[in-house]
Amino acid sequence: MGIWYVGGVIIIIGLVLVLYMFKQAKEQNIIEQTLAFPDFPKSFDKVTVFFISDIHRRTITNDFIEPLLNKVDIVIIGGDLVEKGVSMQQVKDNIDTLKKLGLVFFVWGNNDYEVDYHELDSLLLHNGVKILDNTAFKFESEAGDIIEIIGVDDMIHERDQLELALQDATPGSFKILVSHDPKIIEKFSAEQKISLVVSGHTHGGQIRIFGFGPHERGGIHQLPHTTLLVSNGFGTSLIPLRLGAPPETHLLTITTHH
Repeated sequence: MGIWYVGGVIIIIGLVLVLYMFKQAKEQNIIEQTLAFPDFPKSFDKVTVFFISDIHRRTITNDFIEPLLNKVDIVIIGGDLVEKGVSMQQVKDNIDTLKKLGLVFFVWGNNDYEVDYHELDSLLLHNGVKILDNTAFKFESEAGDIIEIIGVDDMIHERDQLELALQDATPGSFKILVSHDPKIIEKFSAEQKISLVVSGHTHGGQIRIFGFGPHERGGIHQLPHTTLLVSNGFGTSLIPLRLGAPPETHLLTITTHH
């Protein structure tokens, strides 16, 4: 009787935990963060970026983005927009939703190559998404100051060529580097003057037991040569469960030190 009772309690606790993890994986969190840089061009005042990474199988709803309408200058998708088994129609619907916020940029993640990436490339281009595959995109103020969004292709498939992206960029510009994998920080120094790196890929460990997980939880890291944002990401891989690393997207206000 005692063994059956204990077994039953363990099963119930297990089920409750799985339900909690499933519920946490479905959260729709937007983290608002202000990042100030001494070299940010004053003529821009500020730039507001919506950063979302690792969407995988999730659907981006109108209700989710509604609080962001008219608050965002640009949208950046940090890779793993899709994975094997996700329809191109779902991808198109997600892109259409994100386009309501502003101009959309995209870098490739490892899971994006699980689908027909030529088809994905074509879909993104036809829907006005700017693909940053070892390239740079320039914004210039009336005062002649330049902000550039630089993106590298997927590191896991060894398609990243940061030196090509930097060749495409303008000397002296304020540079934001987008890489699916945060390990890109190992490939440049202070000399390249990349002020901010935004990345995902790790899911913040996705399932953390007593605070421990396969990867560090997402966050902002002030490094000697750059500032690094690693996002927990929006979706999940392998199993639709999270624990201790809730899904997150980011509303980043990038400005100068006042």
